[in-house]
Amino acid sequence: MSRVGNKPIQIPSGVEVSTAENLFTVKGPKGQLECTIPPAVRYQIEDGVITFKRDGDRPQQRADHGLARALVNNLVVGVTEGFSKNLELTGTGYKWEVQGKDVVLNVGFSHPVRLPIPEGISVDIKGIRCEVAGIDKQKVGFMAAQIRGTKPVEPYKGKGIHYVGEFIRRKAGKSGV
Repeated sequence: MSRVGNKPIQIPSGVEVSTAENLFTVKGPKGQLECTIPPAVRYQIEDGVITFKRDGDRPQQRADHGLARALVNNLVVGVTEGFSKNLELTGTGYKWEVQGKDVVLNVGFSHPVRLPIPEGISVDIKGIRCEVAGIDKQKVGFMAAQIRGTKPVEPYKGKGIHYVGEFIRRKAGKSGV
């Protein structure tokens, strides 16, 4: 049994869900999102609750069942609350800033690294902290991963970019004999 796929989704007030075959469109106070769910999953919308069912019990059908529910839930949460990822910069002389529609990173390379900010995503930088926010979970996570991937934390001095709360495994340096 899919534990994720069996959970019903409550539709909050102010959110409008419309469907056409496998295409879900969700409108809410923060905007509009849409996604396509796998065709093997059936859904039912009754009394402000969305439930999902699958036709069989093969492994792919079970996976699609949970996937469909998670995709639609991300749409509902995105248009009501939104998503955010927090990053932290560690390193002497390292800095980042938003210039127009780009994030500019000076992280020890011979040149500054410019990353374009996609539509619908906001990047807020305060000192060594950066918050990437938006209504589309996939875009928020991808932008945060791009920023982090520019200079991942190295294990000896701990310099680089990491998520807030991420555990950084540290290694011992050379032992002087």
